[in-house]
Amino acid sequence: MTAAPKGNARVAADNRKARFNYAIGEVFEAGIALTGTEVKSLRAGKATIGESYAAEKDGDLFLVNANIPEYLQANQFNHTPKRPRRLLLHRRQVDKLVAAVQREGMTIVPLKIYFNEKGRAKVEIALAKGKNVADKRETAKKRDWDREKSRVMRDKG
Repeated sequence: MTAAPKGNARVAADNRKARFNYAIGEVFEAGIALTGTEVKSLRAGKATIGESYAAEKDGDLFLVNANIPEYLQANQFNHTPKRPRRLLLHRRQVDKLVAAVQREGMTIVPLKIYFNEKGRAKVEIALAKGKNVADKRETAKKRDWDREKSRVMRDKG
């Protein structure tokens, strides 16, 4: 489907651990239902999605355990920081994601929350399969080798 913020999209929260802990499969772009104070807090760049995931409830997908802290200037009209937030996807996409989770034991992981060109908050989610310890070690080894290789090439060239 669609993926990755393009152009002048501004990233509000990034899940850097996701690519290390999971083997990322298909990537989707979803809208997210937010309140006004949540949007203001996201624009300030205060959100964390490192431990969050998407889960199905009553035929809809919800972003669970994403922390968008309270907006300080909101006073009594603030939001709950870790409430489940509804993800806005087409029915076909929801059915595909839920089927993959149930049948293949995959997880729906948010990769980043960003604002697109129109100023709308979007979530980049992916179907992911958890890596075991050996796979994580292999990823770290490959990353270290790539870093060393670039150093050697930079010094020679």
